[in-house]
Amino acid sequence: MSDTPFRLGFLPLVDSALPILAREFGFAEAEGIDLTLVRDMSWATVNDRLLYGHSDAAHLLAPLAIATTLGLGRPAMPLSVPFVLGLNGNAVTVRGDLAARITTVGGPGDVAAIGQRLAEAARAARDAGKPLRFGVVHRYSSHNYMLRYWLIGSGIDPDREVEIVTVAPPFAADALAEGEVDGICVGEPWNSVAVDRGAGVIVAVTSQIWLRGVEKVLAMRTERMEEQRDTTHRLIRALYRAGQAFVDPARCEEIARVLARSEYLDGSADLIRHAISDRIVFARGAGAMHVPDFMFQHREAANFPWISQAAWLYAQMCLARHVTPDDAAYQTAQRVFRPDVYRAALRPLGVPLPGASSKLEGGIVGGLGVGTTQGRLILGADRFFDARSFDPEALDAYLAGFGDG
Repeated sequence: MSDTPFRLGFLPLVDSALPILAREFGFAEAEGIDLTLVRDMSWATVNDRLLYGHSDAAHLLAPLAIATTLGLGRPAMPLSVPFVLGLNGNAVTVRGDLAARITTVGGPGDVAAIGQRLAEAARAARDAGKPLRFGVVHRYSSHNYMLRYWLIGSGIDPDREVEIVTVAPPFAADALAEGEVDGICVGEPWNSVAVDRGAGVIVAVTSQIWLRGVEKVLAMRTERMEEQRDTTHRLIRALYRAGQAFVDPARCEEIARVLARSEYLDGSADLIRHAISDRIVFARGAGAMHVPDFMFQHREAANFPWISQAAWLYAQMCLARHVTPDDAAYQTAQRVFRPDVYRAALRPLGVPLPGASSKLEGGIVGGLGVGTTQGRLILGADRFFDARSFDPEALDAYLAGFGDG
């Protein structure tokens, strides 16, 4: 088989690991793909490169794939997500004096209680004429929607009581250190970089907000994916095998060294290893704390593009007033996630494949066996911190539960 040239854009984040490992560990080559990785510094550039044909696929923010398809802020371009690159892996990091007011510095706490204390601090700052400012990586990012969800659930109006601005991930720690923002919600290793510099303290990780929160995805222009189904299937198989390697504890050190290289994350292998192993340093000088499922890259069908995940993201877009609820747009948003392509690609490997394409998000309290088209699959808890659940068949009722948002 001759190698098929394929270009994939990415940002220097730990959750870009699967494409990197697919190349470096030979999984792409084994599938007959000559995989070239193109490193950028902002999500806007990664997305532009994809839309204008400078790359064939991208490591992309899940909501940005939906926003691009819906034409939010630019002419619509249909994108498809046939593979999820991982769940969670983000954190909320704030300046040290603010952290001391809202949490016990140095370890994980109850995010509901931390949120309530943050609400008090936010109102005091607003009343003093200096509202708290948070940096997120893109307007249409899971970081923005997760942060907003936590703020709303803590009694904070994210549009009136705080400010939310955009900061590219590689510059998030700098923005916090320079006092341009009071907090950041960003992916690793950039929270750990801020902590290592003494610029901030981690006060929450997003797995505490939504235990199985969808994060980065493999995004492709729909037309190109349909035209190149065979190549797409081969790439998905390579990424799946990279996921198997990622969760192998015996390869943790090797993976951290690969990701730390200058052409990839260009950072500290120690900080990267902490994220990979779910051991997070919350404050400078504190010991690493085990945070179960901080990054969730492979187990329990973590890479399966559940349509209900896309539906939840659309609901958050509605709550943020980025879109007005519309049945046609809701259906379009859900069609971005392509479980049919995932199944077709991985069926030859005999891996467990969910029989359903959608589920009640936040509805699993303990382990739950689910129907499959092959293999056996048990999904772990996927709760939200506020104990809400999301039924994709009941969007209007879900939105009504938030009142004015």
